[in-house]
This record gives sequence, structure tokens and C-alpha cells, in this order.
Amino acid sequence: MSENLDRLPPQTKYIVGNEACERLSYYGVVAILTGYATALFGGGEQGGIEAKKLVHDWKSLTYLLPLLGAWIADRYWGRYKTILWISMAYCVGHAVMSGTEGTRWGLLAGLGLLAIGSGGIKPCVSAFVGDQFGPGQEAQMAKVYGLFYWCINFGSFFAFACIPYIREKTDSYAVAFLIPGIFMLLATIIFYMGRKRYVIKPPSSSLPPPDDATRAADFKTLLRILGVFVPVIVFWSLFDQQHTTWVQQGAQMVSVKLGDYTINGETMQSVNPLYVMSIIPLFLIVVYPALTRAGLRPTPLRRMGSGMVLAALAFLISAWLQRRIESGEQLSILWQLLPYGVMTAGEVLISATGLEFAFSVAPARLKSTIMSFWLLTVAIGNQLASLITSLNSTKTDTGTTIRRISESNEMLVYVVLMLLVAGIFALIARKFPEQHAAP
Repeated sequence: MSENLDRLPPQTKYIVGNEACERLSYYGVVAILTGYATALFGGGEQGGIEAKKLVHDWKSLTYLLPLLGAWIADRYWGRYKTILWISMAYCVGHAVMSGTEGTRWGLLAGLGLLAIGSGGIKPCVSAFVGDQFGPGQEAQMAKVYGLFYWCINFGSFFAFACIPYIREKTDSYAVAFLIPGIFMLLATIIFYMGRKRYVIKPPSSSLPPPDDATRAADFKTLLRILGVFVPVIVFWSLFDQQHTTWVQQGAQMVSVKLGDYTINGETMQSVNPLYVMSIIPLFLIVVYPALTRAGLRPTPLRRMGSGMVLAALAFLISAWLQRRIESGEQLSILWQLLPYGVMTAGEVLISATGLEFAFSVAPARLKSTIMSFWLLTVAIGNQLASLITSLNSTKTDTGTTIRRISESNEMLVYVVLMLLVAGIFALIARKFPEQHAAP
């Protein structure tokens, strides 16, 4: 890694190091949050339903707040100060999660601060690393963004693989939440260490505003891109259930022991980043060239549509597994390797491709805005998952929350919804000018 960084502006190593530690801290909380909230809400089906809604509401808030973070950075503080100051709230959120184990108010207060921290810095870090490059350094910029994506998966892998293990061995959520907090503090320190070397640009509000014709053109471009983004909302409502629905499904399956290490519903989440790091080169080196040779150009919009179909297939497999569990079968947790693999392939086709498409179309002055709207699709997708969970639950006269339809049938609802939206997306893609869909 150091050899690659030597060819980049030297200050970028602080930003990349910050990203790796911050992602480990965020996913470290995600890794154990569903189990923690389920237990805190009383366990069983009732606790699981309440926990699932809470996690999706929290993730929705986390991905909504980038709009606020970007606005503060552009309007008042600039990107450097926004990242630094909001990171401090992020650290406090981790401290609250660790120091208030077993209390509902601590859970809600901690998650609120974590949403402010993670969401507030999310649109700023990737733009700030781009600020470090000047004209003629496009190749180096592409390299650092590739390194960014690698660090995200590096951090999330260790979070999902290690934090549940630490929680199991210490039998303490306080300790397990403390470890991500330490990494967030480390992320803040690493970022601060580069303060004397950064290229720090002033808030964009200090620049001359565009004229009316430019504003009109920008608005038209923005609407076209948002038309492509809207169907992606449903994809995120399926994808982020890896951290709720699939964790709860894994808890109903038979764990696998590898020596002292247990593969269960929580640690299984670590296969997603492993799949990402293997599927991306597979697609780039083998699949895309083969499709091109066969005359099926894998344009960004075609890739995104295929990703939606794969997401539906992943949930169909998961529904099949859940139906078998409901019938009384004792299934190994290793069965989940199949839906995780299919869903990750869909993620690669949609997540990386969607930003590639949007950034290739959007003018430079709209790129931060587009990033915020892309993250907003994640927020709305999680809110959709929370809403469907609420619609599929009811309270009895005794105050117990139960499902209206089975878990497997709820998964099938998502399958049908995703396929319908994929069909709508195909119609949108057909009407989009071909020059905007070139790879």
C-alpha cells in the first residue's frame, strides 16, 4: 500500500487512513446492533421486529444527514473543518454506546450522535481527497478512489469478522462498542495529523454564482439523473437487510465452528466485503470483456438493471431458505453464502456503476450535490424497509408485536417489488440518450 501512496500527493495517506478506520468504526456498530437492540427490546419475535425497524430508521437518518453535512461544508465551514469537528461528535456517540449498555436512552442517544457523525462527514471526505489533486493528475485521482473503495471493504470485513467475536468472548456489548470507538478516535487523530499539508479550498458559497442559463441547464441535468436514481431506492431496501433480516435469519440457523471462531448470523456479514474484493476484478477482467465480445455492451444503465434483478434473486433464495426453516429444517449458516454472493454481485453492478454514471453526466459544480442525492436513495430505501416491517406487524391485546405474514412471505414481497421496479428502470433506461449510457 505504501508504494502506491508514494505516487500520490503525500497528504492523501492521512485521508485514506482516516477512511479505513472510520469505516471499521461504523460497521463495527452495524455488525452487532441488530442483536443488541433485539435483546434490549425483550428478545423473541417482538424484540426482533422492533430492532429491525430501529436499525433501518437509524441507517435512513445516517444517509439523510449527508445533505446537511454537504450544506454546512459548502456554506460555512469548508470540508476540512466539517470533517474534523463532526468527527468529534462521532467519537462521543461511540462513547455513549459503550458507556450506557443496557439502556434504551443510551441506545437512542448514541445512535443519534453516530448518525450525525457518519452522515455529516460522508459527503465531505471523498470530495476532500479530490481537492488534493491538481490539473493533469487524473490518473492518480482514479487510483486514490480505487484505494478508497478498497479501504471501505477492508474496514467492513474486519468489523463484521472481529466485533461479534469480541462481543461473544467478552460477553459484553460495552467492550464490543468500545473497540469501534477507539478506531474512530484513531481516524480523527490520523486526519488531524495531515492538517499542515492539506489543500484546503474555501466554501463554494464564496465563489461567483452561475448565471440563469447555467442554473436551468443544471436543473435539467439533475432531474434526468434523479430519474435514474429513484428506482435504486428499492435496491437499497433489500441490500441493507443483510444487517437485519439476514442476521435474524442466521440466528435461526446452525452455527459453524472453526476452532475458537464461530460463523453465525453476525459474523457471516463479513463475506460481503470479501465477495466485493473478488467480484470487482472478475467483472472487470472477465465478464465485461466477454459480454462486449458477444455484442452485449455492458453500459452503466444495463449493469444497474442487471444488479436489480440479482437483488431480487438473492431475496428469492433467502425466502426459500426461510421457508425451509419455518418448516422445521435445521439449516447450516453456510447456506447464506449463496444469497450473500448473489446480492454482492448486484451491489457491484449498482453501487460503483451508479456513481460512475452520475459523475460522467453531472457538471463539476453538481458533483457534491449528486453524491448527496445518491446517499439519499440509501436513506429512503432503509425507510421503505422500516415501513414494510411496520405494515407487516400488529400488536395484540396483550401488547405483543407479531407478524401478519411469515418472514418468508415478507421476503417474497420484496422480490416482487424489486422485479417491478427493475421493469420500470428498463423503460427509463431505454429513453435515456445513448451518449449518457456509454461505459
